Amino acid sequence: MITLKIGDKAPNFEALDEQGNLVKLSDYQGKKLVLFFYPKASTPGCTMEACNLRDNYQTFLAKGYDIVGVSADVAKRQQNFKAKHKLPFPLLADESKEVINAFGVWGPKKFMGRTYDGIHRTTFVIDENGVIEDIITKVKTKQHTTQILKEQ
Repeated sequence: MITLKIGDKAPNFEALDEQGNLVKLSDYQGKKLVLFFYPKASTPGCTMEACNLRDNYQTFLAKGYDIVGVSADVAKRQQNFKAKHKLPFPLLADESKEVINAFGVWGPKKFMGRTYDGIHRTTFVIDENGVIEDIITKVKTKQHTTQILKEQ
């Protein structure tokens, strides 16, 4: 699971977004980046989280942040999720789990008494120099913006 710590350099990544565009960590050099990992597009919790970020997107931009979502969903599912909820940020279709594994968010989970491997809902806030400034592991899907921006 997550071995990264606040103050670590974020793993350099590149993956295709829902439109087939290559997205790399270096694209965000000089900007802050909210990199949020979610288990599955179009599920209730993931929808609440993504829509909370969407609803506060202008606030993030005003504070110098970009946002990128990541799941192991196929590009088509990501496209549908983005279109249906009018999400203004890229969604990486990390089917190979390269980014997911680099950030250590894949591992055993429990749901209704069953154990399985999956993505742990986790958000990394990365500063302008590619250094992790925050890791949120207990994501509150309806108040995620407040968690990230630490507003009371």
